[in-house]
Amino acid sequence: MNDTVMNNTLRPKIIHDVGEVPLVLHSDVREPLASLSFLRRSLALAELAMIAYNDEAEAQRAAQAIGFSEARLIDEDGSQAFRFRNEHDVVLACRGTQLSEWNDIQADANATMAVVGSLGKVHSGFNREVDDLWPVLEGLLKDNTQPVWFCGHSLGGAMATICAYRCKASSISSNPQELHTFGSPRVGCRRYIRHAEVTHYRWVHNNDVVTRVPPAWMGYRHCGNEVYLDRFGRIRKLTGIWRSRDRWRGLIGGLFQWKLDLLADHSIKHYAKHIAAAVEKENASLASGRGATASADLVIHAPSDEPACQDTAVK
Repeated sequence: MNDTVMNNTLRPKIIHDVGEVPLVLHSDVREPLASLSFLRRSLALAELAMIAYNDEAEAQRAAQAIGFSEARLIDEDGSQAFRFRNEHDVVLACRGTQLSEWNDIQADANATMAVVGSLGKVHSGFNREVDDLWPVLEGLLKDNTQPVWFCGHSLGGAMATICAYRCKASSISSNPQELHTFGSPRVGCRRYIRHAEVTHYRWVHNNDVVTRVPPAWMGYRHCGNEVYLDRFGRIRKLTGIWRSRDRWRGLIGGLFQWKLDLLADHSIKHYAKHIAAAVEKENASLASGRGATASADLVIHAPSDEPACQDTAVK
């Protein structure tokens, strides 16, 4: 096995605070995110979105373990995000729903839309969360010279989307490189999600119920290039009856295991685990001499009822 393949091998890192569930990480970011394969970059951003749920001290240890020397928590009136940074990149990871945080519960429950000037309509609860954070984030990015990446899970995915759009539309010189969201709800109307051209990969895991709200009949639309994980956690292109069949089989299979797939599939740990498995498959391909996963093998698409905001090839 050559040195390149050995360096690509995933070696689990466990961050464990007493009395808490261990945090299992696989990324090892030693070079710019842009130079990594799509899957390895996605894994790093998924793990940073997962790390963002932890307190600042544990997040610092976890971020350092995967190659980010800085983990700074930004907390404004309960709206929270982390700035992760190393010598190459800056990643802004918005924290998702915390059942103990009243602000998060209000943001998820409030499905009304707010008009944002000529940009269209956006979920007022999600937008309000970002209103609290954005002045601080904008200040941190104002003089930034490093590539900027955005990510988030659940409510954090919706917030990261709005933040990336604001960054793109602002006078900040550093535009978003990519936005990766995991289990994100819909954010706004069709006009809103089209007003900023951001390279967005929206990960959806089988029956994850949060990706289906707020409902489309209220005017909400998804944005970005969807990457669908089937009931086995494999990246697949499944639409129409094939998507429905996969979801039903996932739901029934979950019931046999005494779990509700609609909620279990929303776990950021499952997203990260499945992407790590895809990276391992890519590593096996490299070891056999076939090379990294080609763009055509990673099927990225928009749901059949919602046109994509952009058609971005995977690199």
